[in-house]
Amino acid sequence: MSHHGELDGRHVLVLTTNYGTEQDELHRPMTVLREAGARVTVAAQKDEEVRTLVSDRHPGAAVTPDTTLAAATADGYDAVVVPGGTLNADVLRTDADARRLVGAFARAGKPVAAICHGPWLLVDSGLARGRELTSYPSLRPDLENAGATWQDREVVVDASGDHPLITSRRPGDLDAFSEAIVRAFADGGDRTRHA
Repeated sequence: MSHHGELDGRHVLVLTTNYGTEQDELHRPMTVLREAGARVTVAAQKDEEVRTLVSDRHPGAAVTPDTTLAAATADGYDAVVVPGGTLNADVLRTDADARRLVGAFARAGKPVAAICHGPWLLVDSGLARGRELTSYPSLRPDLENAGATWQDREVVVDASGDHPLITSRRPGDLDAFSEAIVRAFADGGDRTRHA
């Protein structure tokens, strides 16, 4: 589905480490968002290339970040996206700047989107409690222990809390995930509309 121009003037921040992010979970949402007119900024732990992986083991395409997690703020951005990849997500969840950033987006009522192992960051940021979401299936106990209601669906859009929360399970859900992100971001966090 084409979303040309729907997100003109919107600015989206993507959080990642410099190694281990699942290639398609970084590239596909970025591509869809840019095609819809959004400006996408990639914030990595270090100011050096992001080396992605395919299926957590094969080398993927490199991405040049625009800024660092330490330098980034939620100000001036409309939403945040957290890609998965087991290695990326395991490190990202322990990164104080990544936790600070998703917390700031949530407090500002801005959409937070996470896919695959990305929702680990929601656990460590205290953003999972009381929310409906999904993730890579192996994360289900972590998310339920953190107070979330886990669902086995390709995308879960929870518009019930202080900020919209969009989650998906795996790379195979990327079309639904990207579509839900564009819809939520186009709404500008308007919680009267549900996906």
